[in-house]
Amino acid sequence: MTGPAPLQPPPPPEPAPIVLDRASRWYGNVVACNDISFQVGPGVTGLLGPNGAGKSTVLSMIAGLLPPSAGRVTLLGEPAWRHPAVFRKVGLVPERESVPGWMTGRGFVGYAARLQGLPDAAAARDAAIALVDLAPAADRRVATYSKGMRQRILLAAALVHDPPVILLDEPFNGLDPRQRLHMMSLLRSLAAEGRTILFSSHILEEVERLAGRVLVIYAGRLAAAGNFREIRRLMTDHPHTFTIRSSDDRRLTAALFAEGAILGAELDGELLEVRTGDLAGFCRQLPRLAWESAVTLFEVRPTDESLESVFSYLVQR
Repeated sequence: MTGPAPLQPPPPPEPAPIVLDRASRWYGNVVACNDISFQVGPGVTGLLGPNGAGKSTVLSMIAGLLPPSAGRVTLLGEPAWRHPAVFRKVGLVPERESVPGWMTGRGFVGYAARLQGLPDAAAARDAAIALVDLAPAADRRVATYSKGMRQRILLAAALVHDPPVILLDEPFNGLDPRQRLHMMSLLRSLAAEGRTILFSSHILEEVERLAGRVLVIYAGRLAAAGNFREIRRLMTDHPHTFTIRSSDDRRLTAALFAEGAILGAELDGELLEVRTGDLAGFCRQLPRLAWESAVTLFEVRPTDESLESVFSYLVQR
């Protein structure tokens, strides 16, 4: 009588489609990305950061167009740099347009299909053009396209070989509201089919509407990563500064301090500057306290609402 068969160890987990492990990229003395580590799985992930934060460099390393100066970047378990097979598995829409104006949209996407070695390049070309809703303009020269149309023809070329990973650098630039909605719907449907989509943006609302997960890049560093609602809460709760003009700044300041609505205050001439760590609470309390104190509010203005100030705060946490 033989004993039970030995248990087989479980298979190793599949690597995430996109992995950055302490990746850095520098140009001489200029550091574009500094010691960045993250993983991106299927679905839509937003790469959020102000212009110049390093988002395009990160996408270029993932696409295999730039080598990391240090660290490791893998795509579908393989090194991204100097690995030609990567180009069969990724679709990239760069921020800078790279479509010759003399080409037609159909010619440009068809050229991309032939470069990928597709067995039926013409069918793949026409399907990709229809997917981005450009079939009626496919035979026009790209020079006659609007900014939004040029963005969409770039996307068609990136999708023509049906890649499992899609990288988009500021894909909503130049799109009108209808085109934005169409683009978001298309990306959601592609993600629902199991693709991994990573797109960059410096506009918080774009990321909020599309991405379930967010990577926040600031000054070449990863400032935060995770669920969008968690990141949004950090952004909302960071210390905010407001300038206020009122009929009685001293009385209003005393009421705000008594309620615990502000962290500090400074009176400079006719302007009152206050700092708060609870944006939502402050916005609720200020009008009530002003009314209870018989103080008239003439102006309430945020002074640090730029994304740069929020990202800077996240980096320093």
